[in-house]
Formats: sequence, C-alpha cells, structure tokens
Amino acid sequence: MGTPYPNPITPSLTRIGWIGIGVMGAAMAARLLSAGYSLTVYARSPSKTLSLQAQGARLASSPHELAKRSDVVFTMVGHPSDVREVVLGSDGLLSGLNPNSVIVDTTSSHPQLARNVFEAAHEKGCWAVDAPVSGGDIGARDGKLAIFAGGDGGVVKWLTPLFEILGRATYVGVAGCGQSCKIANQITVGANLLGLSEGLVFAERAGLDVKQLLEAVRGGAAGSMAMELWGDRVIGRDFRPGGFAEYMVKDLGMGVDAVEEGKDESVVVLPGAGLCKQLFSGMVANGDGKLGGQGLITVIERINGK
Repeated sequence: MGTPYPNPITPSLTRIGWIGIGVMGAAMAARLLSAGYSLTVYARSPSKTLSLQAQGARLASSPHELAKRSDVVFTMVGHPSDVREVVLGSDGLLSGLNPNSVIVDTTSSHPQLARNVFEAAHEKGCWAVDAPVSGGDIGARDGKLAIFAGGDGGVVKWLTPLFEILGRATYVGVAGCGQSCKIANQITVGANLLGLSEGLVFAERAGLDVKQLLEAVRGGAAGSMAMELWGDRVIGRDFRPGGFAEYMVKDLGMGVDAVEEGKDESVVVLPGAGLCKQLFSGMVANGDGKLGGQGLITVIERINGK
C-alpha cells in the first residue's frame, strides 16, 4: 500500500500525513479526509486532533512515526523554527520518511530554510515542496486557497490531485520561490488591509454609513479580495483569526528585515511594508497578536483617539 512519487496519487492508496492543526491546518486536513484520503496526524497537543480523529484520521506519536506511515506529508505550523524542528529535528520527518515520499510545507516560512529542506530531503532520496497558501480560514474551509509552489516542477505537477482539493496551485519556480511568493503576497495583503482600515476610519469620522461605503466602492478601483474577505468582518468587529496578526509581523519581517545569505544586493527598500510591519507590531504590543489581521483597524482607531 502507498504511492510514493512518481506513482499516481489516488484516494484509495495514497497515504497522507498532516502536522499543524490550527485554524487553517485543521480545515485543510478535513478537506482531504472528506475527499476519501487516508490521513495520519501529529500534534504536540493530541487533544487538538480529536475533531479530525472523529472524521477518521489516525494519530501518530511523533513526526518520525507519521513519516513512516505517509507518502505525502503536509506541514502547516507557526514559524520557521517550528518547520526546522518538525522536519530536520532528531525525531523529525526526514528521520522517518520513506524513499521518494514528499514533504509539502504550507507554512509561511523563510526561502533559505525551504532550500535547506529541499536539499536535505534530496540527500535522503525524498522530495520537498514549499507551498505556502493565501486565502485565510474561509479559503481553507471552501477549498479556494491560492497555493504558491516551489521545488521540482514534476513533483509539483504530481501533487495536483491534492492541491485541487485545497485550492489553486501555481508553480512559481525552484525551491524557496514559493516562500518568496508568499512574502510578496503578504506585502500586498498588508497594504490592502491598511488601506481598508484607514478608509473605514476616515469614512466613519466623515459621517458616512460604512456599510454603504463598501457597497459603493467595492466594484471600482478600491475593490479588492481583501475587502471581500474582511470588509464586512471589520465593520462587524469580527476579528476572529484566519491567520494571526503576529504572523503578519513575521511574514513582513522576512521581507523588510532579512538580508538573505549576507548579500547586500538582495536588500529591497519597501517603505510601505515597513510601515505595515510597524502597525501590525502595534497590534501585538496592544495584546491583540492572536486576532486576525483584519483587526489592524484597531491600531488606526487608537491613533485617532478612539
């Protein structure tokens, strides 16, 4: 049993492993279960897996054990340090992964770490794809995530049956390119959330009906996916996270703070992203780091004395 690369992926034979049972990860894993795939899960807090176990998932005691049982392992954890521990640690995935099996890291992580994981997997006769996603909890639940896939093009194509359950995958280049694409995505999302927040605060102060404002502008140049996903939530003060605000600080920081491999020419001046990072850092400082990124409006309101 099992279908390691390049054997065709099928629900009846392909064994899926999953690590990372947060808001996004749980919804994505549930979609694979609903599509008929065999799923093994691991979590440092096993109680977080109970809902998936009720849907048929099996529990592994370690990343090593999970890897032994899997042809494809997805990871959706919090930080690059978590990726490093789960994948490269002494009891990590690579210590137990079978030949030609594939790691798919959907975490928003660092491009250089993605390249390191790819090289380490290759040395073990395995494959790694960095495939961070965008679309929040709604996209995860509805299978409408944008997936940015970096690594070997043939392996990414082979993963199509799984990616189609989760959303729409775009192959963006060699290992690390998926993570670079996600950082660019977050820079754009942050700017959209800032514009949405300031527009709503300005409109309210001007005496406008903010719901009417959204209807008026969403079909014009001001309209955006950020507005569609979060506009009504912001107005309704629904700041439940699809992704934590503190993760926006992490993601934007990888764009504006890091000089990759010590190369000065890799520095890009990003004043807007720098400002967004400061404002999201303000959310964290205010104790709101576990709110969704759409809570950025609370920082703008505080600046304006509300």
